[in-house]
Amino acid sequence: MLKIGVICPSEIALRRFMPALEKTKNIEFVGVGVYSIIERFGKSANKENKSQIDTISNEYQKATKFVEQYGGKIFNSYQSIIESKEIDAIYIPLPPALHYKWAKMALKNNKHVLIEKPSTTNNTDCKKLVKLAKKKNLALHENYMFVFHNQIKAVNEIIESKEIGDVRLYRVSFGFPRRLVNDFRYNKALGGGALIDAGGYTLKYASILLGEKSQLKFAKMNYCEGEEVDIYGSGVMCDKNGCTAQISYGMDNDYKCELEVWGSKGTLVTNRILTAPANYIPTVVIRKNNVEEVFDLPEDDSFYKSIQYFLECIGNTEVRRKSYQEIEKQSKLVACFRKLAKINN
Repeated sequence: MLKIGVICPSEIALRRFMPALEKTKNIEFVGVGVYSIIERFGKSANKENKSQIDTISNEYQKATKFVEQYGGKIFNSYQSIIESKEIDAIYIPLPPALHYKWAKMALKNNKHVLIEKPSTTNNTDCKKLVKLAKKKNLALHENYMFVFHNQIKAVNEIIESKEIGDVRLYRVSFGFPRRLVNDFRYNKALGGGALIDAGGYTLKYASILLGEKSQLKFAKMNYCEGEEVDIYGSGVMCDKNGCTAQISYGMDNDYKCELEVWGSKGTLVTNRILTAPANYIPTVVIRKNNVEEVFDLPEDDSFYKSIQYFLECIGNTEVRRKSYQEIEKQSKLVACFRKLAKINN
């Protein structure tokens, strides 16, 4: 029985990870870690500072609700949960800038790591993490869970059937309205920015659609006045035969999570290709000469299947190696996008 702990009682951990974990066999939830005052505030930590005390208290209250609902216990620091002999694996749903530090510590303490996307905020740190995981022979899995959803396979089958003819163009779009002012996505120090948040999804899916030989041809990162991170962007990828995928993303946008495949005989459009939750039935629209047909796609629990894949990474050397490769490929793709965007800005 694999024993897992969660660093940080985050919203995604409570809303998506824990319900999926409950359904997973051969894995036991041990507890959730909250940051200590030193881990949260560093050199400025002051146990007599009311604001800091309130921050720690609020985090502890979140953790209390966590264990009341799902059992386990509260660890009073990230370090204590990572070093605990009760724990075999760690799930890390922290802001991106904190991923490398705590994933590295977890691996050094011989813990398998399931980490929220992006694995790190830069390619150098990503390579270091993967190198350490390889050295320790430990699983390291980046949680781009949409790739496991059955609708991806169903869409592929429609494309391969030539129902819409030969593919002329892919468009992958993912964006959402502005979130709260204190959201980490808008904070540079916490690893914010639209590219590594929303844009990472579009890059990953476009590279899957176009195949191993695909290359980035254009990239643009857009900033808004008064913002310290990129807010939206777009790019173009091509495969070896010249088939093109246009990607667009943003975090101050009208909501869109869409795949469009424009073919020689018709067009396919989906509505929740990257974020379909459990028990949601996505749909696909196929248009031919302005006549539309709407079909249901399979519902699925992609978070559950991502956890299953994590277990496979732990138990199967080949799967583990594939996971390493996928993590490095994605990180390299994001780094390439940044480099191209600097040229075009």
